[in-house]
Amino acid sequence: MSGDIAKDSTERFLRSSGNHHDQPDQPVAPLSRYESQKRRDWNTFGQYLKNQKPPVAVSECNCNHVLDFLRYLDQFGKTKVHLHGCVFFGQPDPPSPCTCPLRQAWGSLDALIGRLRAAYEEHGGSPENNPFGNGAIRVFLREVKGCQAKARGIPYKKKKKKKKIQTSPNVKDEANSSSKQHPALLSSN
Repeated sequence: MSGDIAKDSTERFLRSSGNHHDQPDQPVAPLSRYESQKRRDWNTFGQYLKNQKPPVAVSECNCNHVLDFLRYLDQFGKTKVHLHGCVFFGQPDPPSPCTCPLRQAWGSLDALIGRLRAAYEEHGGSPENNPFGNGAIRVFLREVKGCQAKARGIPYKKKKKKKKIQTSPNVKDEANSSSKQHPALLSSN
């Protein structure tokens, strides 16, 4: 394991220094957990594209390849998602096991897309053409979230933004500022 960290540090150092003979003694910090995961995810996605028939270059991939990749990952999921015909559909804590499939959890897919979106741009892709930022991906993730919540009996309601509550001013300030109050705030009193 420490060999992997040293290898990663050396690779990053060589990439960042341009001419790696100028400063060979300068240490490089190991990758953060996020950076390591982002690298693994990027390599996994690249391998997925290479295994397609015919192979697809990262520069040629689009949102359909990303959606297929997300569906492919479901086979490795660990989250039980009850089907409509299951007796436990809509129950948050089923009393016994069932044969419903395991899927990737919505939160895992959402985080994965975030890391891949960042990795795409770090590897030279333009933000305008980023297939991980496509609207179809957001729609897919929203549907997965809703489906998984419904299957587990957890109602999904979009959170409303909380209105800021203005604290009441001091008594002295109130007399001075009563004429300066915002009309919308006066109507709510």
